[in-house]
Amino acid sequence: MERKLRVFQYGSGKMSVYTMRYVYEKGAEIVGAVDVNPAIIGKDIGEIIGTENKGVIVSNVSDARKVLEETKPDIVIVTTMSLISDVDEALTLCAELGINAITTCEEAFYPMNSNPNLTRKIDELAKKNNCTITGSGYQDIYWGQLVTSIAGSTQKITKIKGSSSYNVEDYGIALAKAHGAGLKLEDFDKEIASADRISEEERKEIINKGEYMPSYMWNVNGWLAEKLGLTVTSQTQKCVPQTYKEDIFSSTLDMTVKAGDATGMSAVVTTETKEGITIETECIGKVYSPDEYDKNIWTVCGEPDTTIVVERPATVELTCASIVNRLPDVVNAKPGYVPTEQIGELCFKVKPLNEYVRD
Repeated sequence: MERKLRVFQYGSGKMSVYTMRYVYEKGAEIVGAVDVNPAIIGKDIGEIIGTENKGVIVSNVSDARKVLEETKPDIVIVTTMSLISDVDEALTLCAELGINAITTCEEAFYPMNSNPNLTRKIDELAKKNNCTITGSGYQDIYWGQLVTSIAGSTQKITKIKGSSSYNVEDYGIALAKAHGAGLKLEDFDKEIASADRISEEERKEIINKGEYMPSYMWNVNGWLAEKLGLTVTSQTQKCVPQTYKEDIFSSTLDMTVKAGDATGMSAVVTTETKEGITIETECIGKVYSPDEYDKNIWTVCGEPDTTIVVERPATVELTCASIVNRLPDVVNAKPGYVPTEQIGELCFKVKPLNEYVRD
């Protein structure tokens, strides 16, 4: 592509501070932006990312269709919510208009196993209008490609075990609430944990209705199984509240989480496969105490056993850099809802992004 890649920012909050800056630093440009927050609407995006004015004003999300039609971007970055049902409007709009889109929505990483009907709807629209929709972010490397690369150097695998922790304070109120942060334990049990005390048949019914609440690893396990060529025979999830011995103030929730209340949750997803390989993964999202930090640990068990530990990853920045480095890959991909396991390896882009886009 001879010209700069034209990017649209859908959601101009915390994550966009990085995605928009990274877009400019990679030689592309932001041509439009929308948000729901009255405090952000009307601002030049330069004010949001801490640079000179860019001549791009954040519009109300209610005007998204109009602004998208006017700006004609090559791709849209959606950085809003964590469930695909919450980003349905944004992704469906892009699919209707034939505009490529990539989202940080965690469920969107592999929504086929948690909300197949909605995914199918978006897939059909995207194919009809010749564009690509996908989900990416931190999980693309640290819960996905990193793990499958280790597997590629292993002779025999019996189990893949992973654990990742992150501070919900870094991602905004929607994510914090999805993890049950701030809830009394009885409310956590009622609103979150109880959803997993169901039979396999009940879970399948809820999934088909688009009402399932997957933890992030639910979709990651599906992505890993697909990438490794494994056939899933069963998958279960268990959510456990996390607590702390002292009160902790959450700036995201704008409240003090009392000692003994839920600071967040641990979600363990266990996947059994026809090939005899078990995938057991845990994500721990909570309001951190002063001595806690992000950590990512994966073990591939077999011949040989291999463990890799990533301490103190800059999860927000890595998420946003993964999104921006993926932009040309998405533009080049086949039409439809295409998970990144089908798009190819995520690589560092050293040249301006447009130079990676095939004409």
